[in-house]
Amino acid sequence: MRRPSTRARIVVAVAAVPVLLIALQIVASRNGFEGPLHSLWSDYAGTPKSVSVPWAGLALALVGLSWRRRCWAVGIALGIDVVFAIARLLLGGSLTIGNGAVITLTGLALVARFRWEGTARRNALHAAALGALLILATKVGDVWLHVTVMAGPNVLDRYVLLADHAFGQPSWVLGQVVDALGPVVFAVLHWVYIELPVAAMVVAAWQLRRVASTGIWPSHYLVRTFLALGLVGPVVYVLFPVVGPMFAFGPDGHGLQVGDYWPRIVPPVDYHPGLLGFDTVTPRNCMPSMHTAWATTVFLHSRRAADGSPAPRWLRWGGAFWLAATLTATLGFGYHYGADLLAGAVLCLTVESVLRAPERGWDRARLRVVAGGLALLAALLLCYRYLALWMAEYPVPAGVLVLGVVAAYFWLFYATWFARTPAAQPAEAAEPAARQA
Repeated sequence: MRRPSTRARIVVAVAAVPVLLIALQIVASRNGFEGPLHSLWSDYAGTPKSVSVPWAGLALALVGLSWRRRCWAVGIALGIDVVFAIARLLLGGSLTIGNGAVITLTGLALVARFRWEGTARRNALHAAALGALLILATKVGDVWLHVTVMAGPNVLDRYVLLADHAFGQPSWVLGQVVDALGPVVFAVLHWVYIELPVAAMVVAAWQLRRVASTGIWPSHYLVRTFLALGLVGPVVYVLFPVVGPMFAFGPDGHGLQVGDYWPRIVPPVDYHPGLLGFDTVTPRNCMPSMHTAWATTVFLHSRRAADGSPAPRWLRWGGAFWLAATLTATLGFGYHYGADLLAGAVLCLTVESVLRAPERGWDRARLRVVAGGLALLAALLLCYRYLALWMAEYPVPAGVLVLGVVAAYFWLFYATWFARTPAAQPAEAAEPAARQA
């Protein structure tokens, strides 16, 4: 059988996007919540749901433009945002921005498609597609959170709480620490937590900074892993529904929580755990922690450039800070258990191993780390579900065993991708440079 051409794959991928959006909009309309098409319409002509995501998408699209065109695009986006903001205030609406970024991104793609030619057109369309996918991914993600509620009326928090005894109940520990540190630290952590797409955009823009001048795209960069995680990770939400400590054991459980424990008191060991019926509002989006997976991706891609050279110090420190602050926020706000973070990190390294260094092909090292990651993620979920009581009764040996296996997998990932000399750039990336010369 002949392998489909790149053009055919692109056509299929582009056609699948509106089909997915329409299907999710139908599901949303029938169940009474906002769908992706309605949310997109708000970005164009209403009140955008997010300020940072549209501008992060536009910023990602700018990597494919020359500096002159970047300045024009930013100026047009700001002008449109000012007009929309003034009109919205005059009509009694809220003060927010984002319309200009989405409209400019759409206009940029249309102009590049019908007016530009050659490398400039190809780079602009490629970058605009990445920016659009970033925005669309958030729309799909918002709908999927509602799907998790419909698919999981009962949650598994009682089991995950028991399993977390093996890790020292980090959510309760950091919840008290964050409370003690005061409102300033809380505000910083909250901003870091919700602005994760901005951090991803900064790292991606640095990785792709030479695209416009050289016409060469790296064989792998952060956006690929970021979007792939958004497709794969939420599937586990449906298979393993969990709401988090502050909902199942804290004040935000809408009367369905086990008790008001978090973050002051760790609940006693439940020797007969079972499913916990929960509300129709709270998303079942804890297992795995996608914020952990995405922040780990930001950290990994802030370490080195595409050619294997070290990234600048400010980027490496920024990636490390974002990862540490995100992990602190996920636990300190009661959004996740420690078990969720381990699963999120393993998922990240597995997906990254699938996509990283495509020029190497599927050699034995890649197969080993991918298969090991899939097996470890499945083993973690099974342990959390069926060995949770044993993990609570024998926390020290259980914690040492689980953390030791996870640490061994981290070492395997490092040995596979970072502890060896970087591979040479692929031949297909070198051809455009040769033609330009």
